[in-house]
Amino acid sequence: MKYAYYPGCSLQESAREFDVSVRAVMAALGVELVDIPDWTCCGASAAEPVSALMNYALPARNLALAEQELPGLDVLAPCSACYLNLLKVNREVVGNKDLHARVNEALGASGLNYRGTVGVRHILDVLVNDIGLDPIKERIINDLGGMRVSAYYGCQILRPYEVFDDPRHPVSMDNVLSALGAKPLPWDMGNKCCGASLMVTHPEVAMHSVAAILGAADGSDAVATVCPLCQMNLEAYQHDSAAGGHHVPILYLTQLMGLAFGLEEPSVLLDKNMSMDGSMRAGIRSRAWRHEAPGEGDETLARET
Repeated sequence: MKYAYYPGCSLQESAREFDVSVRAVMAALGVELVDIPDWTCCGASAAEPVSALMNYALPARNLALAEQELPGLDVLAPCSACYLNLLKVNREVVGNKDLHARVNEALGASGLNYRGTVGVRHILDVLVNDIGLDPIKERIINDLGGMRVSAYYGCQILRPYEVFDDPRHPVSMDNVLSALGAKPLPWDMGNKCCGASLMVTHPEVAMHSVAAILGAADGSDAVATVCPLCQMNLEAYQHDSAAGGHHVPILYLTQLMGLAFGLEEPSVLLDKNMSMDGSMRAGIRSRAWRHEAPGEGDETLARET
């Protein structure tokens, strides 16, 4: 199994633990990732207000490079924003004769042309639909021991394009967590917006969203996410009084997978997570989670103290 890998900008800087853990987990599962040569920024959310053409041309450049240099491979984009930007090229540019021509005219300045043959995949899609849950279970060395985890999907892998999961009731990450031996907690905030880049322009709005999500995650041993911006918003602002005093580790799904696969903490950069404290690390190392006594919360899981 082989993919053209598009890490994107965040995974090279603020979300290095996501990139490192993705590469480690995929290697453990026998998946080969080949970086797209000379990849560049997809535009994130900043390009669209500046130029509609740039909004499409930036991600299209990376797809054109993959099409040219790594023919026949789907592009794997772990970052939710990158995934959405690359996907919208296939959904909105390819098939639109005029727009496609304009984008290729822009790409022509660097000798590129995008024909529209590259599939764009998110890591959850690949884990569930290409690799499968059984091979994931087979790779487990030390499962998560019933760790209570709230699966936080965010917006961009679910909307506006319904590809591999139900945007109203997503289950893909919950299924992976269950395969790892965790106990996904039922909640209704997994597909809610964290405020995204409003944390910069209108922080009071974003903090309201962050507080609601963290509040709903009370009782979780961790929140699992697959989006660098979501991870940053939920983790970096926990100590702000506006977040409501809710503290919970915000980990990437692939970090949890690596731990279940028996990888050492440095291999998934667990020390880079600001929301991790000593007791949480000790709990993860010892799998210090237990079932409550029968009749107490329908066998919900409680953290050992």
